[in-house]
Amino acid sequence: MQIPYLSFLAFLPLAAAIVILFLPAGKRNLIRGIALATSIVTLILSVIVFFSYDTQNAGYQFQIQLDWLPALGISFHMGVDGIGAAMELMAGLVVLSGVMVSWRIEDRPREFFAFLLFLASSVFGVFASLDLFQLFVFFELAVFPKYLMIVMWGYPKTKEYGGMKLTLYLFFGSMVALVGVLAMYFGSGLHTFDLVALENAGLSVEFQRLWFPFVFIGFGVLGGIFPFHSWAPDGHVAAPTAVSMLLAGVEMKVGVFAALRAGLMLMPQGMRIWAPLIIVLATINVVYGAFIAMIQKDFKYVIGFSSVSHMGLVFIGFATLTPQGLTGAGLQMFSHGIMTALFFAIVGMVYDRAHTRNISELGGLYQFMPIAMIGFIVGGLVSMGMPGFSGFIAELPIYMGAWKTYPLVAILSAISIVVTAAYILLVVRKVFFGETPEPIKAGLTDITLMDKSVVIMLSLIMILIGLFPSILVPVIEAGVKHILVLVGGA
Repeated sequence: MQIPYLSFLAFLPLAAAIVILFLPAGKRNLIRGIALATSIVTLILSVIVFFSYDTQNAGYQFQIQLDWLPALGISFHMGVDGIGAAMELMAGLVVLSGVMVSWRIEDRPREFFAFLLFLASSVFGVFASLDLFQLFVFFELAVFPKYLMIVMWGYPKTKEYGGMKLTLYLFFGSMVALVGVLAMYFGSGLHTFDLVALENAGLSVEFQRLWFPFVFIGFGVLGGIFPFHSWAPDGHVAAPTAVSMLLAGVEMKVGVFAALRAGLMLMPQGMRIWAPLIIVLATINVVYGAFIAMIQKDFKYVIGFSSVSHMGLVFIGFATLTPQGLTGAGLQMFSHGIMTALFFAIVGMVYDRAHTRNISELGGLYQFMPIAMIGFIVGGLVSMGMPGFSGFIAELPIYMGAWKTYPLVAILSAISIVVTAAYILLVVRKVFFGETPEPIKAGLTDITLMDKSVVIMLSLIMILIGLFPSILVPVIEAGVKHILVLVGGA
């Protein structure tokens, strides 16, 4: 009997969150212990799923399907392809990191860790869903925990604004995507939400032309696609550190993953028709996001707009519909998830000690937190796409795919490489080197052992993938093979 790893991944954090909510508020160590143990187990499960995925037999694996509401064509259906398996692993790493950097939370830790595990359940569930109704259930599960965590534990000056803006944007995107999903439910004639059945429904070209943008752009809002991207930097900046890590590291991947699964894979001809528009919007993401990151004065806003820029590369990879572009997009989703989790973790560590995120008020932090500085530099080298790091093996295939289909886009988006290098080097110099301003010097201490463990773990993963891409590439390529079959082997 096959062990239902994916079901455990999705529901273990949910069960742990409910248990934590029923514990007395004073049991802080027990609450933290349950959250940490749960995140470790989910990481182990995600590692098992990833390394057990059979790359020789591309397609959905670890499937489990049970009737849920058969009269409405709704089932409990889980399974992953190569890209889904990689996303589960990335989510497992980021969730564990988020729990670890939140270890010192003293303000209502019971609610904090419970909501954090609700978010974990949501992302694990989306990456494993093969039923659109089920995907929406997991997709929406995260909405209220995200909002509550931002307004309760977020940055005091912007938490209400950032939390409300994020929630409204995501509700808008979900509503638009739901319209497209319902159109497929009725328009396919199958009256089912099953993704595997809908892949083979043979939807007409005219149908795909009309409804593709509803699904792809609707889910793409969570992925930060231009011009619906502004929730991302505002939401990231307002959120507490662990939520920023999950929002940028995982939740944005949930959006692009859903756009891939429900948009591109169910309506591939629609993607061909709308690809020029997607390419234009994504190129604006890449270039605009990099230039705006360059002029930010808030340390966290730099990373927020950097995320918008790098997510544009994922959309470009999708729109090329080439093996290289799609493989690069999958690799970029993984690399960007780890990179931004590391960035936001370090920003949070700096803010906790300096009590400011204004870059002009920081300086000389290498003397106090050298491991954090090294981690930020590693993340910066990944962000710049330097050889030997995961960002290089992710971005190169995307540019190769773009050059084959839209050479001008490859040239224009490459501008962001130079701009990214400029703002990363500028931030490193201003934050970690030079003189330490007197107002912040008294409160500066080194980061904790738990924080150092997170920085070292995430840094080593990005270096490991950069030096040994064969760990990740074959699994991503197995998922891409399945996509190429659906789009006609482009």
